[in-house]
Amino acid sequence: MTLPVGWKKISLRHLADVRTGLSKSEKRQGILIKRPYLRVANVQDGYIDLSEIKAIDVPVNQLERFTLHEGDIVLTEGGDFDKLGRGYVWENKISDCVHQNHIFAVRIHDRKTLNPWFLSFQMQSRYGRKYFLSCAKQTTNLASINAGQLKQFPVLFPSFNEQLGIIEFISAWDLAIEKIVQLASAKEKVYSYALSYLFSHINHPHTHINTFAAEVTKRNKNAAYKRVLSVTNRNGFVLPEEQFNRRVASTDLSNYKVVLNGQYAYNPSRINVGSIARLDDYDMGVLSPMYTVLQLDETKVNSDYFKHWLNLHEAKERIKRSAQGSVRETVSFSEFSSIHMPLPSMEKQKSIARYLNSVREEIALLYDYAEKLKLQKRGLMQKLLTGKWRVRPDEGEVTE
Repeated sequence: MTLPVGWKKISLRHLADVRTGLSKSEKRQGILIKRPYLRVANVQDGYIDLSEIKAIDVPVNQLERFTLHEGDIVLTEGGDFDKLGRGYVWENKISDCVHQNHIFAVRIHDRKTLNPWFLSFQMQSRYGRKYFLSCAKQTTNLASINAGQLKQFPVLFPSFNEQLGIIEFISAWDLAIEKIVQLASAKEKVYSYALSYLFSHINHPHTHINTFAAEVTKRNKNAAYKRVLSVTNRNGFVLPEEQFNRRVASTDLSNYKVVLNGQYAYNPSRINVGSIARLDDYDMGVLSPMYTVLQLDETKVNSDYFKHWLNLHEAKERIKRSAQGSVRETVSFSEFSSIHMPLPSMEKQKSIARYLNSVREEIALLYDYAEKLKLQKRGLMQKLLTGKWRVRPDEGEVTE
């Protein structure tokens, strides 16, 4: 790669210290002090999640070695492919925080030569990802790098002023993405409030699910259908190879259950954590024999109305309670179908479903827009952080 005019290429070891973290399993001796503890789960792609910070005992004589400083770049050493080299700049929102041994802390020597945000962006760009994957130790679905490989990272950087200009451009995309996600989150709260009000705070007549739903046990005779599906609590129906990066299924699919578009299915041992969904994205598929498939009588219940009811906190609690008492906390169809739920007239059901559908559509559009902005940002980063596009800070423009 030919360096752009005015750019340098220097190994990270000449520009920064790479610090390893504190092992949770170590037996510690001497005087200990409890400190907040940054784990791999906290370090996300492009942000640090501080919603749950645990604590750990640290020997007093090792505090300085493991304590994060403002401006450190924290990076995960690996795990799943998407976690390799994932990181962000530590902004010291929690003081005196130490870090896990599976997280590197990169501390730049001279921040007037290399800006931490510039380096962090470059490591998260395609250029950075490509380097990490090229040298990572890889096994099935897993990859990791060591401190030595990280120290050899070839940092590309321009003048300090141009770095600041690049940071400003990329940060503008980050701000736009943040605002869109905040708006989507606000809409999620509107949806949750509407769910609670429309289902729980209006005096609807109630009925058992078994008055309008029936279990379906059709098998995949002669293994005629090949599309194996799973049901997750976050994404509904998914292809197992997308969820687990591999196909998880028996070689003989003849005993698998058939599920058709519009039918619902759930895993009896995971419905208590929300693993129930309607098949919308495929005409049909097959599920492991352990799944329960059900068909609604849509002359009695609106399918969208029922789908929204499943998102209601009260509905989830009733499902959890129906699992209590069983050895494995499974929910059979007879137990699920005996649950009471509000069921007004068909006209009222459709009205409620139309409104809630419109809110969900708005939320989906916002998240889709945020994903498009993220895609644009990745393309922008690849160009700006390798010098293919140049930022002229004094002129406030980007040129090729």
